[in-house]
Amino acid sequence: MNYEIREMLPQDETKVLEIFKQGIDGGIATFDTELPSSETWNASFFNDCRWVLENENSEVIGWCALKPVSKRDCFKGVAEVSIYFDNNYVGRGLGSILLKKLILDSENHGFWTLQSNIFPENEASIKFHQKNGFRIVGKRDKIGQLHGEWKDLIMLERRSPNIF
Repeated sequence: MNYEIREMLPQDETKVLEIFKQGIDGGIATFDTELPSSETWNASFFNDCRWVLENENSEVIGWCALKPVSKRDCFKGVAEVSIYFDNNYVGRGLGSILLKKLILDSENHGFWTLQSNIFPENEASIKFHQKNGFRIVGKRDKIGQLHGEWKDLIMLERRSPNIF
């Protein structure tokens, strides 16, 4: 099969949010319980470093983007990774294509640290990030609640060797 990576465009919003909704419904990808509006979603991510992966029918099947971790200037080069795939395309090794593109693009935009916070039960996502150069830096115990249950997060990061 042929897949194409391209920059995320405004007309991709509906499909991007549909894929994010699948992540919400899965219960192990995000603390979000309701789909945000497209305005809220857009405001929470950097305008740069947004990519989609299309299948041979030019349908968006996955996306990735970066969120700021802080508004403080000293953390301008640190971002949180969001990467989601349509459930029909999970487990096919396509995530590495998107994440590698995101890593290269993030470095071109001056990001020196990418981080990801993952529920411990999402073992596939933890292994995926480790396979792509992220390392576990810690565990945050009972950091938030999801549907009334306290949840832990595993924090992973990737430091750019090209920035230092």
